Amino acid sequence: MRPDLLEVLRCPLCRGELTLAVRSRQGEEIETGTLSCGRCHVDYPIDDGIPDLLPPDERS
Repeated sequence: MRPDLLEVLRCPLCRGELTLAVRSRQGEEIETGTLSCGRCHVDYPIDDGIPDLLPPDERS
């Protein structure tokens, strides 16, 4: 995931802004980390550069 995507991504539950916590990156790309919503307090994982923006009860 590229960090500039954070400008357009919103929480799918409440449409709130997301904050980014990076665990690992490769060059400019974020490989693993977490997107967090400060409004509804839900975390969305980033694995293999792909943010999983499914609501928590819909993740496998």
